[in-house]
Amino acid sequence: MTDRLTRTRSAGVLAVLRAPSPEAAIDAAEAIIRGGVTGIEVTYSTPDAPAVIRELIARHGDAAVIGAGTVTTAAQADAAAEAGAEFLVSPGTLPDLTRAMLGTGRVVMTGALTPTEVMSALELGVDVVKIFPASLGGPSYLGALRGPFPDAPLMPTGGVNPDNLAAWFAAGAVAVGAGGDLANAASVKAGDWADLEARAARFSAALAAVSGS
Repeated sequence: MTDRLTRTRSAGVLAVLRAPSPEAAIDAAEAIIRGGVTGIEVTYSTPDAPAVIRELIARHGDAAVIGAGTVTTAAQADAAAEAGAEFLVSPGTLPDLTRAMLGTGRVVMTGALTPTEVMSALELGVDVVKIFPASLGGPSYLGALRGPFPDAPLMPTGGVNPDNLAAWFAAGAVAVGAGGDLANAASVKAGDWADLEARAARFSAALAAVSGS
């Protein structure tokens, strides 16, 4: 397992961050990191996402794992990798895009929901299969996927919160992605960094309980 993959999986929780401006994204990420969640996925729905990634890496170095999300083009994958992103996440699995993402040498996570989509992602060689939207099936669905795919690295995203975090990991998640319950859009828009820090602290505590640390 590569060092980047080890670090990404060790983060446990990736905050899926969407922000209306680069400045808001940086402030939101800072609040989430202060709260104890060190995995930050800066989505391309955030303006100038590569600049945000570059700045967060400059500020936090190895203390946080910073990557890019909502990657939908090869150009975005290249720009994020050039900015220093440790991982790249796409909401789906398109063969040409996935190969371009893999070509950057970064940790690659692509989206899937059905068994066929999971097989397609694994065949292409992705590092982690993002089960999205995981809220449609919940932890029991992730557990069902473990039947035919006992060794596949699966990361549910959507519907993950501190109360069900343990259930996701018990069902076989290698990590989780958390959006609205962590990087809450209303709080980001309002600049309520205290709320984001508190949300991150709840996730951090839940993760510590799961890992026994």
